[in-house]
Amino acid sequence: MKNIAMRIRYDGTNYHGWQRQKNGITIQEVIEDALTDLTGEPVKVTGCSRTDAGVHALDYVFHFMSDTNIPVEKLPYALNYRLNEDVSAVEAWEAPEDFHARFSAKGKRYIYRIQNAKTKNPFLNRYSWHIPYHLNVEDMMKAAPILEGTHDFAGFMAAGGDQKTTVRTIRVCRVEQDPQMPESITVTVEADAFLYNMVRIITGTLAEVGFGRIRVEDMPEILASCDRTRCGLTAPPQGLFLKKVYYDLG
Repeated sequence: MKNIAMRIRYDGTNYHGWQRQKNGITIQEVIEDALTDLTGEPVKVTGCSRTDAGVHALDYVFHFMSDTNIPVEKLPYALNYRLNEDVSAVEAWEAPEDFHARFSAKGKRYIYRIQNAKTKNPFLNRYSWHIPYHLNVEDMMKAAPILEGTHDFAGFMAAGGDQKTTVRTIRVCRVEQDPQMPESITVTVEADAFLYNMVRIITGTLAEVGFGRIRVEDMPEILASCDRTRCGLTAPPQGLFLKKVYYDLG
């Protein structure tokens, strides 16, 4: 029995997130069904995180146990014939017996895309948050690094989170504006782990800074308060992408 890890990408628009649910189709469901059909054995996969409905992934890792005789490196190509166009297997490898897609992860990087323009761009609507009002991007750039470091991020967790501790270490938090397309703004957050809706709440809070409703100098106090009501709204899911999952694979 091999422990096989696989890396995939997906457009989450038409899915109810990663984890299997009774009320809608999920990425886990289509992957398990396709792998079961491919290998001829029941397959249950374990993912690196629970992405919400509408959230996308540029780099998602899962693992599963299998006795398949198909060469591991060939699995992504064979699997892609059984997947819709909005899900793609990228690579697979035989992982150590103790490898776990979630618990072996050393950190993750997310990006969130904002479309700051008076009118919507139909080519970006599925992959960004359209904000038609002017954002002070310079203030957002100043506010983002204040969140870096090890802190209690309880104020940046949505109701329903069940983590044992709300302390996390953010390694990178920055806001960038595309010089060739100024209406395109990207929020990047990399951390050792994340709370429920943490990146979307960080983005919503930075947007409030851009609106002028939260001052840059108030960010340390808001962070220290651990008060969800003092942070910004939860940004919509379609702008969020899981960018990278980090492992120490030796």
